[in-house]
Amino acid sequence: MSDVNLPPLPPVGGTTSGRSVVDVLDGQHRQLLRLADRAGAEPDAAKVRSVLVATLSRHLSAEEQYLYPAVRAAVPDGDRIADRELAEDRELLCVMRAAEADPARVPEMVAAVRRHVDADARELFPLLEQMVPAEDMIRLGNRVEMAQEAAPTRPHPRTPATPPWNKVVDPLLGVIDKVRDVVSARATYVRDL
Repeated sequence: MSDVNLPPLPPVGGTTSGRSVVDVLDGQHRQLLRLADRAGAEPDAAKVRSVLVATLSRHLSAEEQYLYPAVRAAVPDGDRIADRELAEDRELLCVMRAAEADPARVPEMVAAVRRHVDADARELFPLLEQMVPAEDMIRLGNRVEMAQEAAPTRPHPRTPATPPWNKVVDPLLGVIDKVRDVVSARATYVRDL
């Protein structure tokens, strides 16, 4: 797993603290599904749609920075799996962009969110849990949580999707998006609903 290029852990009494990447992403998936249900039930609710798009944008950015490189490094045939997931994420970003502008596209976005969550739960998470040591899973979880906070809040399907460039570009776009969100008073977190 050392190919994932994570910095060494600081000494914290011999145990690694935090949640595993699977626990972190699973929690995010549950939140995304709840938001998708609301967006699907209330397709005219611009605020719910905005929060779903922002939450999903941050989530996908963090997965691209840490989950997929871990899959490439630790899972047999990981390159093929990661490439497939990245292609699906690109499509999802395009659908998100369209759904932001056109509420009629919300059901398409909701269906894409469900496919994303299902694919991760069925294939990626079990593979990672089998192939990656628990300490590395926690380290990845910590990185995903940090990356998500710096990530863009809007879909950017044409930006780099693999390290190292996404780790440079995404935080920069995150700053720009967050300034735009403040200026436009756009809701981007569940707590804003």
